[in-house]
Amino acid sequence: MEQTSWDELYDDASQERWVEEPAKRVPAPERTPFERDRARVVHSAALRRLAAKTQVVGPGTDDFVRNRLTHSLEVAQVARDVAHVLGCHPDLAETAALAHDLGHPPFGHNGERVLDALAAGAGGFEGNAQTLRILTRLEAKSTGPDGRSIGLNLTRATLDACTKYPWPRDVPGGKFGVYADDRPVFDWLRAGAPERHRCVEAQVMDLADDVAYSVHDLEDGIVAERIDLALLGDADERRAVWATVRDWYLPEAADDELDAAHRRLAAVAGWPTSGYDGSRAALAALKNLTSDVIGIFCGSVQEATRQSFGDRALVRHEGDLVVPDHTWTEIAVLKGIAAHYVMQAADRVALMERQATLVAELFEALRDGDPQLLHRPFRDDLASAADDAARVRVYLDQVASLTDASAVAWHRRVTG
Repeated sequence: MEQTSWDELYDDASQERWVEEPAKRVPAPERTPFERDRARVVHSAALRRLAAKTQVVGPGTDDFVRNRLTHSLEVAQVARDVAHVLGCHPDLAETAALAHDLGHPPFGHNGERVLDALAAGAGGFEGNAQTLRILTRLEAKSTGPDGRSIGLNLTRATLDACTKYPWPRDVPGGKFGVYADDRPVFDWLRAGAPERHRCVEAQVMDLADDVAYSVHDLEDGIVAERIDLALLGDADERRAVWATVRDWYLPEAADDELDAAHRRLAAVAGWPTSGYDGSRAALAALKNLTSDVIGIFCGSVQEATRQSFGDRALVRHEGDLVVPDHTWTEIAVLKGIAAHYVMQAADRVALMERQATLVAELFEALRDGDPQLLHRPFRDDLASAADDAARVRVYLDQVASLTDASAVAWHRRVTG
């Protein structure tokens, strides 16, 4: 594919920032606006905190398993590779991938569900909307003319790429990408974009996320000896797993469709035919398997997209990823295997119940307690909050900013 200059592919509006910035006081190497955006996310405190937030198995429980930070790094690598082939800016896709989980509260999706229920009367809580809030308000880096924080002040194209669900809340419990009080910056970043349409770079980020966690959560489960893929040779075992796939991901999928996806996956060189024994040889085979499966998924999408759009560069809202149905099914099968054997395990369910109780009690204790309990930036936000909904949002911001370990420590301190 013939490479056009980035300035031709991404116009001035794409590279514009929410607040215009003066020239740097200290000369720096020449970088594109999107390279600067990537650096700002890499150096953010919000990204560092992901190292102590749950992916599937809690941080600190095992030296091998992923946390939210290592997962984000892997998503970023996959996104960059896909973007390179499709012609969109690799730094844009990588930055969106690095940022995609910034809004996750302690204990991952489990904590997210608790906070959403607690905030039902104040606009709810959603990890993707929280990501936008961090990037444009909560992360300390830039200020506007009025002195208020504007977060990292990223370019329009980068913020759009980070917006996985470019719409406000439609129904309780539904996915969305912006809270009501963040609409001004959301409306700015979405200027000129088709309504509810994700830009190509956001689609690349979302695909990379699905691919990475479908494969790597499976890998973590195998190494933790919670998943034995050889068991899926038994028809009754597969039926039980396929029920989980339907319950969690593909409600309409028939057993024969899922069986066919499993056969395709099991045909990949290195698919285990016996239990994992912890040897270097077994670990190497598993790593090679995950690499091959990622390559198969990404190659399938790249080929299908090229067949639909030819060789032209796909940027912003000028095209869409094409994901073949069989690829989605294979991804769902891998995610369903992890869900069945790890997320639905009795000890995991019991742990999640305790975590949910902890998050709820912590939120309520902060809401009803002394404002001095909050970190200074959130105390300042609380002092300027205009109404009860705004005050609830401050407490949500504080709790969501905590890591798993700090949430436990705060809970112990504020509840006694």
